[in-house]
Amino acid sequence: MQVLQSVNEFVVRFANVNGSGSASANLLFAKSVFRMGVPIAPRNIFPSNIQGLPTWFEVRVSGKGHLGRRGGWDLMVAMNPQTWAQDVAGITPGGVLLYDSTLKRNSSRDDIQVVGIPLTRLCIETFGNHPQRQLFKNMVYVGALAALLDIGLDVIETLVAEQFAGKSKLIKPNMDAVDIGYGYAREHFDCPLPIRVERSDAVGDKIMISGNEAVGLGCVYGGATVAAWYPITPSTSVADAFDDHCAKLRIDPETGRHRYAIVQAEDELSAIGVALGAGWNGARAFTATSGPGISLMSEFIGLGYFAEIPVVLFDIQRGGPSTGMPTRTQQSDVMMCAYASHGDTKHVLLFPSNPKECFDFAAEALDLAERLQTPIFVMSDLDLGMNDWVCDPLEWDDSRTYDRGKVLSAEDLDAVSQFGRYLDVGGDGIPYRTLPGAHPSKGSFFTRGTSRDRFAKYTEDGSHYVDNMERLLKKFKTAESLVPQPEITLAGKPGAYGVIFYGTTHPSMLEAAEMLAEDGIALDLLRVRGFPFNDDVRAFLERHDQVFVIEQNRDGQMRTLLINEAGGQPNRLISLTNYDGMPIGATFIADALRGYVAGRQPVATEAAE
Repeated sequence: MQVLQSVNEFVVRFANVNGSGSASANLLFAKSVFRMGVPIAPRNIFPSNIQGLPTWFEVRVSGKGHLGRRGGWDLMVAMNPQTWAQDVAGITPGGVLLYDSTLKRNSSRDDIQVVGIPLTRLCIETFGNHPQRQLFKNMVYVGALAALLDIGLDVIETLVAEQFAGKSKLIKPNMDAVDIGYGYAREHFDCPLPIRVERSDAVGDKIMISGNEAVGLGCVYGGATVAAWYPITPSTSVADAFDDHCAKLRIDPETGRHRYAIVQAEDELSAIGVALGAGWNGARAFTATSGPGISLMSEFIGLGYFAEIPVVLFDIQRGGPSTGMPTRTQQSDVMMCAYASHGDTKHVLLFPSNPKECFDFAAEALDLAERLQTPIFVMSDLDLGMNDWVCDPLEWDDSRTYDRGKVLSAEDLDAVSQFGRYLDVGGDGIPYRTLPGAHPSKGSFFTRGTSRDRFAKYTEDGSHYVDNMERLLKKFKTAESLVPQPEITLAGKPGAYGVIFYGTTHPSMLEAAEMLAEDGIALDLLRVRGFPFNDDVRAFLERHDQVFVIEQNRDGQMRTLLINEAGGQPNRLISLTNYDGMPIGATFIADALRGYVAGRQPVATEAAE
């Protein structure tokens, strides 16, 4: 049997039962590799019930820093008899199967190494009927993996102490469980395995944080004081993170009182209504939801657009339509958010691809909402939002001031002869606004969601309606220069293919580009970071005869948006989509592009010439 040999480049997959407490142990294992100085990409793949159904946890270990999902696994920790066959079948030839040998099982494969450890028996012998015994069993296999993969026990001990800092009595039994697994593996198997971890300095000053956690913190730093939400997977932890960070940071220095409001509304429509009301009153406000919530919020989103009220919506996308796959990832809300609500609407979208951008874009979205006086959508997804990612440290410039946009103070109102709420004074389509209570007698605080003239006076005169709608388009044009600009990488070779991608397709796309470059296939890359598109996106489309659009939905929604809003030619835009609920992988992208080049070959011929 050929044994797979790899140092700091492999994938571990854990197969567990939902509700068994395995996720915390699996994440502890992932963090131990990270503390060894090796980049990782952990992904929790869980069902939408409370307990009983299969759940998986993948950890990609990559000294090269590849964070996208690779596909396949080199070491399987098989703890769920329900999924035994498929879990074993997915192991890379030459890989390793670790299982609980208390119950005898046959792997039916002779091209993998089988490591059987009697996890249940060891726990019964050591912990008896201890109520935490199931959790300790998970820690036993963490200890075994430490021996098999050469992970330092000192690293795991530090992590256990941190994890149970508030429950110190659990530190010793958990470390006892780790020691049991470590000792058994060392006694019965050749350790370390050919697949192993080696201490490195490939991490540097990078951190591990989830996208939702970074969003919550970014909202605090960005000046948000009001969050209104209704619980929905996978966005709930955005509100939780905001609450946690506000409790520590959103404190009045003079009184010591907390200065923020978090409202759990009775439904999504109420949540966006509260956030809009707060924004109209001058607070920085947001809501967090997913696709079904956006559907329910659409009526108030139209009000925010037409009445011109600042608010931020964090859409942590999941599988749809309807209830769809609530615990799987997709990028399937792009079109819905771009044109949310009835009538003619166009909304600003931001597309973060890592937690640092989640942090940065959260604060930027709050600025943009007030600058443009409109709803701003931040388009994350379950993969980014709920999983921990390795990213650059979050940074904040303390000298930064918030962009409150065109807001007239009492002094400003005294200086003007006439105030028109919907006048385009600066030619950028953005009117001036006032805040309630800014002046005792001047200023119109009334905001209309119905047709009006430039002074907010109700009218059904079609010319006034057209005037208002044209100004809103002008404002949308102004937003082109304000949203995060695209990242463009040109291969520098004649005949290179163009590829457009966004959000969590980013890490897999970069890895696929490396793979294809080794085959002589040159790619020009453009990562969309904001909508509306600017002239750089239009120029990129004009530069290439064929542009591939990589996304995670069935209908190629970003491709449609590029056709509608950037002049993309349908016959030159080619969709490459993955929408099975799992994060798109580099191998999938590379294989699809290789197949296209092999079948068509026009660009490859030009490049060769």
